[in-house]
Amino acid sequence: MASVDSRKKSLVLALSKHFSLNPSVIPADGLDGDIKSLYLSITVASGHEVNHSDEVLKWVAFAESFPVALDESFENLKRLNDELSGKSVLLGNGLKPSEADVIVFSVVHPSLISLPDTNKEKLPHVLRWIDYIQHKQEYVGLFEEIVLQKPEFEPPVTKSVSAVESDLKSNKTEQGIKNASKPETDISKDKNKAEVNGKSTGDTEPAKAKSTGNTEPAKAKAKAKATKPAGKEVAEKENELSVSLLNIQVGLIRKAWKHPSADSLLVEEIDVGDAKLRQVVSGLAKYCSPDELTNRRVALITNVKPGKLRDVTSEGLVLCASNEGSTIVEPLLPPEGAKIGERVSFAGIDGKPEDVLNPKKKQLEKITPHLFTDDNGVATFKGIPFMTSGGPCTSSISRATIK
Repeated sequence: MASVDSRKKSLVLALSKHFSLNPSVIPADGLDGDIKSLYLSITVASGHEVNHSDEVLKWVAFAESFPVALDESFENLKRLNDELSGKSVLLGNGLKPSEADVIVFSVVHPSLISLPDTNKEKLPHVLRWIDYIQHKQEYVGLFEEIVLQKPEFEPPVTKSVSAVESDLKSNKTEQGIKNASKPETDISKDKNKAEVNGKSTGDTEPAKAKSTGNTEPAKAKAKAKATKPAGKEVAEKENELSVSLLNIQVGLIRKAWKHPSADSLLVEEIDVGDAKLRQVVSGLAKYCSPDELTNRRVALITNVKPGKLRDVTSEGLVLCASNEGSTIVEPLLPPEGAKIGERVSFAGIDGKPEDVLNPKKKQLEKITPHLFTDDNGVATFKGIPFMTSGGPCTSSISRATIK
């Protein structure tokens, strides 16, 4: 376990990295004060404005009172886990960790390292949060990495058309065997029942004539239906809802600014590897600033029909994760290793995207209900990750809807 002094040294390292400050500029006697005083002195040394909000000071107080003893710290970690169950980070929108997140990370990190696995399993939200902070802040190397055990993905097995047809033949054969094994009395009862259901008892002859008159059209319909393989119908139905219809590309926001006539909208110029940047209008003004979006990677649907939002042209759709209630919304984040302009892929799902999605067919509306992030914040379609050459697209919001 960490001592009080080592805890303060960890805080200096974490905040210095957060503010891009050389930790050597912090005087040795600066470690003599409490965590609040240390936070204030580091912030002033960095040239940043000190945040005196009640929320920040609340988490500074949490860090100050966090127990050093392992058994006592676990109870505090459980309370932190409850706090994080409904949000991605302690403060802010998750696009950039707040000072409160950094301070609490540096204090709880030694306790989490020392916890047995059985106790760690009881803190899923804390582990998800600390995994995000340590990689977002690039703390691996400064702090011992806390490895989050993530389940391996196994793509679902989809049946081919021939396999579906084989199943249908097997079902027919099985039904024939069942009928053949029925006693004669049961077959007779089934036949009588069918005759009674096929015509009324008071009008037997007209019903028979009517039935005879409809025989040929019924046969023609049955024949037409039989000529279309059932497997093909299944494949066509799946294709209607397939994410392969969307052209999702890795984009880089080169510039972002507020919409000239809508407070809730932002306008972005996004690089997807083409000669010309794409202009996109997004409803993100409430959740992040233009500065936070600039130079940020995004997952962009590029084959939506271009249109205008409040007189400003939009040529794409930035995919965003949203928690329940939409109090936290953030764009999906492709990994740094992903190439700008590459198409996001889905294991086991092949297909050519539409040139332009047809709004009348409501293709996007049928696909988006199947887009969500898993327990680890990985973006998925029906549980299949959004994959790039650098790894999956992610969000700091777990179990979020994507649209």
